[in-house]
Formats: sequence, C-alpha cells, structure tokens
Amino acid sequence: MAIIEQTTGIDVAILDVGPDEHGLTVRDPKRDAVFIGVARTSRPMRQRSTLAHELAHVLFEDWTDGGTGTWSDRTPTEIRADAFARHLLVPVDGLREFLGHRAKLAQSTLSEVVQRFLVSPQIAAIALHQAEYVDDDTKREWMTLTAPQLATRFGWSDQYRALRADSDQRRAPQRLLARAIRGYEEGVLSAQAIATLRGITLAAAETDLREAGVVPVQQATEWADPAELPDVRVDLAALDKALNTPDDDGRPATVERPAE
Repeated sequence: MAIIEQTTGIDVAILDVGPDEHGLTVRDPKRDAVFIGVARTSRPMRQRSTLAHELAHVLFEDWTDGGTGTWSDRTPTEIRADAFARHLLVPVDGLREFLGHRAKLAQSTLSEVVQRFLVSPQIAAIALHQAEYVDDDTKREWMTLTAPQLATRFGWSDQYRALRADSDQRRAPQRLLARAIRGYEEGVLSAQAIATLRGITLAAAETDLREAGVVPVQQATEWADPAELPDVRVDLAALDKALNTPDDDGRPATVERPAE
C-alpha cells in the first residue's frame, strides 16, 4: 500500500466491508482523484493480489459508471487485471532468477515461492507453470493448497501470522491521515477525528499523538485596551423620526428615550 501511494499518488485504504467484497477503485473525474479500497481480511496474500488487481484498473483506466457488472463478473478487463496482478507480484524473470535451473520441484519449492513473493499458492502455481517449471497436473494439484498449510508444513507460520495480523487491520490513506494530523496541530481538528480515521479509541489516538510530540498549537488571545477603542457617536435622530411616524390608526408611536 505504501509503495502504491508513494509511486502513484493514489490514496489506499483498508476498509471493513462485506465478506464477498475484495476491492474497488473510485475516481472523481472533476478532480482526477483516484482512491483504492481493499477489504480488511485474514488472508494477506489475497489482499496483495487485490491491490495489484485494482492498480491495473487505474493504469489501464478501466473506469465505469459504477452501475454495471457485479463482483463476480469475469469480463475481459477483469481477466486482464488478474493477469497484470500475477505478473506484477511474480514476474517470470524474477521467478527464474530466484529458482535458477532446478530440474525437479516439490511442494517445498512452492512454499519458497509463496513465502518469497507473498502470493497465494494458486498464483504461484500458475507462474511456475508459465515459467515451465511444472506441468499441468502439478499446477492443478498445487492450486488446491493454501498459504497457511504451506506455512505450517514448512516452518514459517510465525511470519504468516504476522502478515495476517497486518492485513486484518483498518488503514486510512496516508496522505489523508497526514493532513488530518496537521489540522490537529493547528487546532482545527479534534483528536477524535484522528481516532475515527484510524479506527482506534480516542485514548489510543491521544497517546500516540502525545508520544510523537504532536500537540495542538496554543493560539494567543488578543485583548484590546479600552483606551485604544475609537470614540463612536450614535445619531438617533433617524430612529426618532421612524418611531414617531403615525401608525395605521393615525396616532404617533410613543417612545421613552433612555437618559444619555
């Protein structure tokens, strides 16, 4: 996410969404602003592929009006985005450089690829097949495996748990959060707004801000000396004239003037 934000200027967030929603890309055509949102999930490899998939939609400008299609549509643009994500995350040249000239591969090799490139076994198996390391039968067999299975079997389950904890956290777009923190420093935004953006408690947000030395600027109050105030004279003649104008019944209104 940070790489996408830093290299493209696109805001990226991890959101709480429904179980069947993985990611979406939104564009404001008036401001040409683009936003990528991905689902909070306990499946970190899927989240990475979703990010790469949505990035493809941005780069290919696959904009729609949002009123057509469903999450499960396998349109040509969706197929292209999947292919882009696969080649971005597991480039064939990078895979060949990593594995070298291995003649025979086992599930331990698949585990190495999944751990090295942080992709699902399905994506890794397809990439290995495209790089001509495995045949069709092996590809289909390995596509039935899961990342947690490989992590447990080949000793990197602690790393997988750390990845899962990271992907299962809400995340606000970095630039948006930075602007909000500047607003807090300037005294125009509350700590509660920061907490809401981050999806944490107010106490936790205040603690983080305080420990980082981020405190609102105290604006000095300007007081005027009464002696410096200008002398203002009020002419009540126009008011007297308006109040003494006869009412509808022909009688003038009576006004008691306060003593000056």
